[in-house]
Amino acid sequence: GDLVTSLEGDVRDLDALSRAVAGAAPEVVFHLAAQALVRPSYADPVATYAANVMGTVHLLEAVRRARGVRAVVCVTSDKVYEPRLGPSGYREGEPMGGHDPYSSSKGCAELVTSAYRRSFFPPERLAEHGVAVATARAGNVIGGGDWATDRLVPDLLAAFAAKDTARIRAPDSIRPWQHVLDPLAGYLALAQRLHAGEARAADAWNFGPSDEDARPVCEIAGRLAALWGAGAAWESAAITGPHEAPWLELDASKARARLAWRPRWTLEEALAETVAWRRAFLEGKDMRDACRERLGRSGV
Repeated sequence: GDLVTSLEGDVRDLDALSRAVAGAAPEVVFHLAAQALVRPSYADPVATYAANVMGTVHLLEAVRRARGVRAVVCVTSDKVYEPRLGPSGYREGEPMGGHDPYSSSKGCAELVTSAYRRSFFPPERLAEHGVAVATARAGNVIGGGDWATDRLVPDLLAAFAAKDTARIRAPDSIRPWQHVLDPLAGYLALAQRLHAGEARAADAWNFGPSDEDARPVCEIAGRLAALWGAGAAWESAAITGPHEAPWLELDASKARARLAWRPRWTLEEALAETVAWRRAFLEGKDMRDACRERLGRSGV
């Protein structure tokens, strides 16, 4: 395109990925490629582990083969932690776990990255090898441009636009909701520290919303319906399905204290902007301009 060079490939192909990284000759690498949904991971666990675990191995191997990389941020998930219930958010040092294939694959990706960092990119020898590697864990991100299926907010907005009644399978589940630009700002702040040679930044980081923005699914559905207005309807549905964590919340105090990062978007603002973006898209407006305007307001 006229903004970026886009090369599509498969992170499960080590040689192709290595060629792509070498050809781009980046100084900073963000790894976000993944099979990113819980329920499909039950249907095809092999593909999920191949993409999320071996894809991470391949990315780090590609970095090892390349020259000039100085910073790597591997993005995983808030679901990497061994499940527990409250009373406070997960902190970075808690055990990796995961009940379902998706969650455990992301926990595995964290362990893979940690092993590569210790074995090949140790922070205490950063001056020798020159590559600082970190991981980042965000909450349930929302915002314009999310077209994934089997995700609450895109499913709700699609139903509202079609004047269908959305069916919610886990209305009481609690998730840490945040506008996508907040964790992205965190990833950029982290990458800047890594690129500058700050060895202590080569670690695991949570980028979660404020505690009060960890809210139940039913509340999010109700607030989105109110923002959408006429034609928006949803109902709780007893949908039989595989296990999903009933509670997720991140403690992002480390990023706040050491990276001077803080969420800029309240939950109310994030929901309103997500609805506004979808309506603007449906009205045929220039979404590049819409995205630029939001980026400017968020300071990304």
